[in-house]
Amino acid sequence: QVQLVESGGGFVQAGGSLRISCAASGRTFSSGTMGWFRRTPGKEREFVATISRSRGRTDYADSVKGRFAISRDDAKNTVYLQMNSLKPEDTAVYYCAADVFRYGTSSDKYSYWGQGTQVTVSS
Repeated sequence: QVQLVESGGGFVQAGGSLRISCAASGRTFSSGTMGWFRRTPGKEREFVATISRSRGRTDYADSVKGRFAISRDDAKNTVYLQMNSLKPEDTAVYYCAADVFRYGTSSDKYSYWGQGTQVTVSS
C-alpha cells in the first residue's frame, strides 16, 4: 500500500516563505516522478511543479516559476516544495502526487496522491 503524507502547510504573510514536504511510504520512488498540485475552492486542481527520477528534469507552472523550487531526497523518499515570495493567490490545498513510470504536468500522469496540506497566504 502506497501512502503519500504531506506536511508543513500553514499560515504565512504575503512575501513570506514556506516549505512543504511529502513523505512516501510503502514503495520507493527513487526511480519515479514526484509532483505537486494545488486546488482552491471552486477551481480545478492545477499543476504546480514536478521532478523526474534522479532529479534530471523539473517543470513548473508559469504562475510559480522563479518563486517555487521542487527538490527530492530519495534516501528519505521525500519531495519538497520551497515556496518563496508567496502571494495571496497561492492560497490553496497542496497535494503531493507520484508515479513510478510516467512524467508530466497533467494530473492523469500520477497514480498516487496524498491527502493535501493547506497553505494560506494573507495579504
